[in-house]
Amino acid sequence: MRFFLPFLICLLAGCGVASPNQNILAITHVSVIDATGAGVKPDLTVLIEGDRITAIRNSAEFNPPTNAVVVDAAGKYLIPGLWDMHVHWYQENYLPLFIANGVTGIRMMWGYPIHHAWKREIEQGSLLGPRMYLASTLVDGPNPIWPGSFIAKDEAGGREAVRQAKSDGADFVKVYSLLPRDAYFAIADEAKKLQIPFAGHVPMSVTAEEAAAAGQTSIEHLTGILPACSSHEAELLKAAQDFLAENATNHSPRTYVTQVMRETKIALKNYSADKAAALFAELKRNDTWQCPTFTVLRLVTLAANPDITNDARLKYMPSELRSDWNGMASSRLKNRSAEDTALWKAYFQKHLEIVGAMQRAGVGILAGTDTGNPYCMPGFSLHDELAFLVQAGLTPLEALQAATLNAARFMGREKDLGTIAAGKLADLVLLDANPLDDIANTRKIAAVIYGGKYFPKSDLDGMLNKVKTVASKAENSAQPHAYETRTGFHLD
Repeated sequence: MRFFLPFLICLLAGCGVASPNQNILAITHVSVIDATGAGVKPDLTVLIEGDRITAIRNSAEFNPPTNAVVVDAAGKYLIPGLWDMHVHWYQENYLPLFIANGVTGIRMMWGYPIHHAWKREIEQGSLLGPRMYLASTLVDGPNPIWPGSFIAKDEAGGREAVRQAKSDGADFVKVYSLLPRDAYFAIADEAKKLQIPFAGHVPMSVTAEEAAAAGQTSIEHLTGILPACSSHEAELLKAAQDFLAENATNHSPRTYVTQVMRETKIALKNYSADKAAALFAELKRNDTWQCPTFTVLRLVTLAANPDITNDARLKYMPSELRSDWNGMASSRLKNRSAEDTALWKAYFQKHLEIVGAMQRAGVGILAGTDTGNPYCMPGFSLHDELAFLVQAGLTPLEALQAATLNAARFMGREKDLGTIAAGKLADLVLLDANPLDDIANTRKIAAVIYGGKYFPKSDLDGMLNKVKTVASKAENSAQPHAYETRTGFHLD
C-alpha cells in the first residue's frame, strides 16, 4: 500500500498546525544549527515559501507575513534534512520511515528500474519518500559476487558499463570488489569522458591510492584502506591479485571471506601510521570521500548479540525479513570461533581509529549505513551511524555535517541542499534538544519540513504506525538479492 500525500494532507488539515498544502510557513524563535560550522544561532525566524527558504531573521526584529502559518519553536533546534549516503532498499511501503526519522535524502547504491520510478514519483509529489541519488547497476568482474551485476571482464566491458549507466540515467557508476584492473581503469577513463562520477568498493585488483588517483569519488566501507595503511601493502596487493586469478571462474563467497580475513590479519599486524598519513593526504588531494558504514561493519563484531536481535525498531521491518536476519545472526555469527570474533572486533576498532584520523587529516567523511543489510533499518540506522562517527572521534557538529553539508558537496548540490540558508530547499528537521551537546539528540524529532511541507510529530508517528501495521502483515519481503558474503553479512 502506498503512502499518498493527499492522505497526509487530509490528516494534517484537522490537527491545528501547518499542513503540507500551506504556501508560507514561519518557524519562529528557533535555534538554528545551519551545519556551516557556525554553531547555534538562537532565536531566529526561518521563513519558507513553497519549497524554499526565503528568509532567516532575528525573531525580535522580524514579523512573519500575516498570511503565514506560524510555528512557535522556542526551545527547539533546527538542522538541515539528513542524508543516508549508502542505502539498498526495495519496498515502497517503507519509504516513509526515512522521512519519519528526518532522513530527507538517500544515495541508493544499486539502481534498479523501480528506484528510477520512485524518484520520478517523489519529484512529482505522488509518492512520499526521500530525495534519491541513484547508482548504476553494480559493476563487477567476470565471476561477480552478486547475480544481476553488470559484468566487465576487460577494458571493453568497463567502457560499456559506463555507457550503459549513462544511458540508464544513473547519477554515478557503482564499481565493485572483483573488477579486473584493466576493466576498472577503463571505467575511470570512460567515466571522465562521459562526465559521470564513479564510486563504490576499491576492487581487490587495485590499491586505494590508485583508486583515488583514478578519480573514484567515494570509497565505501573503507574497502582497501586497511591494506593500504600496511607496511606489507605490496604483498597484500599481490595476494589479492593472485586470488582473483586463481578464482576467476570458481569463486564463492566463502573463499572471498577467507581471503579478506587473511588480508585483515596481516594488515592489522603491520599497520603503519606513516603510510596511513601519506594515504590520507592523497585522499584529501584527490577529493576522495569515505563512507565508512559503521552501522553494517559493527555486525562483524557481534555473535547474535541480543541488543541487535531484540532491537525494538525491528517491529517496523517486514516479518519475513526479521526472520531472515535473525537466522543469519544465529547461524553465521553464533558459530564463529573466538579467534575470528577477536579479529573482527580488532578490525572494527581499527576502522574507528582510521576514520578519526581521516577527519583530522581533512579527508571528507559521509554518513551512510548500508540500509537493507541485516539490522540496518531505513531512517533509524542513520542516527546509529552518527553516533558511531562521534565514537570514531568526530565532534557532534562534524558528524552532523557528514549527513548534511558533506553529502551536498559530494553530490554537487550545495546550491540547494546541505545547510540552512535563504534560497535553499526547505528540507529541515526540528529537534527537541541540541545535537551539538549530544549527537543522540538527532533522534528527538519534533517535526520534519520536507520540500516546504510541515510534518509535526503526530504525523511522523502516524507514518511509523502505518508502516508497523504493514510490517506485521507482510508475508513476502524478498529482496532482489540475498545479503550474504564475506563476514556473514554483505557489504555492498
